[in-house]
Amino acid sequence: MATGQVGEEREVNFEEAEKFDKELKYRSFASRWPTMLVAAIAISLALYHLYTAAFPLFSAHQHRALHLAGIMALGFLLYPAGGWSSRTRLPWYDFLLAGVAVAVNLYIVIGFAGIVERGTSAFNQTDLVMSIVLLALVLEGTRRILGWGLPILCAAFVLYGYLGRTIPGDIFGHRGYALDDMATYMYMGLQGIFGTALGVSATYIILFIIFGAIMAKTGLGQFFNDFAMALAGKSKGGPAKVAVISSGFMGSINGSALANVVSTGAFTIPLMKRIGYHRNFAGAVEASASVGGQIMPPIMGAAAFIMAETLGISYTTVILAGILPALLYYVGIIAQVHLRADRDELTGMSSEEVPGVLEVMKERGHMLLPIVLLIYLLFFAGTSVTYAAFWTIIATLLIAQIRSTTRLGPRAILEALENGARLTIGVALACASVGIIVGVAALTGFGLKLADAIVSVGGSTLIFALFFTMIAAIVLGVGLPSIPAYIITVTVAAPAIIQLGVEPLTAHMFVFYFGIFANLTPPVALAAFAAAGLSGGDPMRTGFQSMKLAIAGFIVPYMFVFSPVLLLSNAEPLEVIPVAATALVGVLMLAVAGEGFLFAKVNWVFRIILIAGAILMLNPSFLSDGIGLAVAVAISLWQWRNRRDKKEAAPA
Repeated sequence: MATGQVGEEREVNFEEAEKFDKELKYRSFASRWPTMLVAAIAISLALYHLYTAAFPLFSAHQHRALHLAGIMALGFLLYPAGGWSSRTRLPWYDFLLAGVAVAVNLYIVIGFAGIVERGTSAFNQTDLVMSIVLLALVLEGTRRILGWGLPILCAAFVLYGYLGRTIPGDIFGHRGYALDDMATYMYMGLQGIFGTALGVSATYIILFIIFGAIMAKTGLGQFFNDFAMALAGKSKGGPAKVAVISSGFMGSINGSALANVVSTGAFTIPLMKRIGYHRNFAGAVEASASVGGQIMPPIMGAAAFIMAETLGISYTTVILAGILPALLYYVGIIAQVHLRADRDELTGMSSEEVPGVLEVMKERGHMLLPIVLLIYLLFFAGTSVTYAAFWTIIATLLIAQIRSTTRLGPRAILEALENGARLTIGVALACASVGIIVGVAALTGFGLKLADAIVSVGGSTLIFALFFTMIAAIVLGVGLPSIPAYIITVTVAAPAIIQLGVEPLTAHMFVFYFGIFANLTPPVALAAFAAAGLSGGDPMRTGFQSMKLAIAGFIVPYMFVFSPVLLLSNAEPLEVIPVAATALVGVLMLAVAGEGFLFAKVNWVFRIILIAGAILMLNPSFLSDGIGLAVAVAISLWQWRNRRDKKEAAPA
C-alpha cells in the first residue's frame, strides 16, 4: 500500500465467515417492510439502552425483560428456522413468534408488582403458561442462531433437575423438582433466564457492542491495520507481525474472533502469503491473533463483564488481571512469527508500501481518544462501567466529526446502532439460555457436588483439578460460544479449583482462557477454519498450526494459577517484575520449542528440554526458575555458536 493510500477502504469477504458462524446466516429481505421493521426494532433497542445507561427507568427484572423482548423479536425476524426456510422473505409464523416473544416479556414489565408479590413459589396459571412459553422460545431462538449444542445441554440440565430423586447415590442425586416449579423459577426471579448473565448483556455488553459498531463505522479497522504496518511492516516477516498487532488491537475492541479473522485477515493473509509464508501458517497467524483479542484489555470479550459481575468485583480489576497474560500470549505469537521468518529468510514490506506513523496518526489517530477516555473513566475517574460506556459512545460520535475520513452522518449513525443491536442477538440469547443451566445448578447444588467429587477423586492435587477444568472448558468450547462455555465451566468445575485454595478471580480467568482457545482446537476450530477459508489452506492443518502458535495461551493460565501476581492482584511492583520476567523467558522458550529454530535449527532433544524448562517456571521458586533460566541460556549459547560456526565454514 502506497503511503498516500492511508485509510483506504478494503474489501472484506464475509461469505467465508458465514460458513462457520451461524450468527452471520441472517435473512436479507427482498421486500422493504420487514427490512424497515427490523431496523426500527434494532435502532429503538439500541437507543433504549443508551438512554437507560444514563437515566435508568425500570427495575433489574423489567430492564432485562425489555432487553430480551427486543433481542428475541430480532432473532425470530432475522434468523430462519432451518435450511428449508426462506432467507429473503418473512414467514407468518416467524412474525407470530416474534410477537409472542415480546408479549411474554412484556408480561413481566407490566405485571411486575404482582410477580414480586406472588414470588416463584406462589405462581398462578398465567405465570406458568408464560414461563413455559418463554423457556421454549429462548431455546428455539438459541438453536436458530447458535445451533443445537446449547439447547440440548439446557434440556439435559432440566431433565437432571426433574429426575434427581431417581439418580442413585448422594454425589449427584437430589430431591428432584417438578417441571412447573423449575419453569416459574427460571421466569419469575433473577436466578434463571433473567439471571446474572442476561443482566450483564442488558447492562454492559450491548453498550460495548454498540461502541464497537460505531468505531467500525469510523474506519477503526483500517487505522489499526495502517498503524500496525507503520510499526512492523518493514521488519523481518513484517506482514505476519502486522496481522498479530492489528488483530490484537481490533479484537480488544470488538471481542469477536471470527469477525476479527474476516476483517483483518482479508488484508493481512494475502500479504503474508506474498512474502513467502505458507498458506496454512498465514491462516494460523491470523486465527491465533484474532482469538487472543478476547483476552486483550481494555474491553476483552463479553465474558469478562460476566466475570466481574459474578465475582462481585470491579471491571477494572478484571482488566488489570488480563494485561500481563495477554501480553505474554502475543509475545509468544510474535516470537514464533519472527523465528519462522528468520528460518525461511523472509523479508518485510518495501518502504513504498508502508505508511509513516505520523501520517497514519494524522488520518485517523484521533479515534484513539475515545479509548483513552474509556480508560480514564474506568481507572481514574472511578465511574461505573455503564456510565463510562455511555459517555465514551457520545464522545466517539463527537470526535469522529473532526475529520472527513471518520465523520458519520445521521444515516451512518443509525446503521451503526442497528448493527450494534443485531450483533448482540447471539450473545444475549446465549446468556438467556445459559441462565437455565445456572438456575438448575443452583437449585440442585450440581456445581458443589461435582467439585466434591473431583476433590475426593484427586485428593489435594491441584494440577489434576486444573487439567480436568481445562479439558472441560475446551470440550464445551468446541460446541458452544465462549460465553456459555465459560459460564458453564465456571459453574460446574471452577468450585473444585477454589476448594483447593485458588483465588476465585484466578480460577475464573483460568476457565476464561481455555473456553476461548477452543476456537483454535480441532476438530472444530472455528476461527482457524475461517482463516483457512481466506488463505486457501487446509482447515485441520491450519487448526493444529494455530494451536502451536497459541502454545503460550495453553501454558500461561497455569503460570498465573501458581503465580497469582501475574494477574496484578494485590501485588507490589517489586513482586511483579521478577515473576513477569521469568514468565516471559518461559514463553520465549516455548516459542523456540514450538518453531524448532533459534539461531539455527533446534533438534527434538533440545526442544523437549526447552519445554521442560518452561514448565519448571510454572511454579516459581529460586531452584526451578534457576534451572529453567540455565536451560534457556545454555541452549541459546549452543545455537548461537552453531550459527557462527556455520557462517565461518561457509565459502566466501
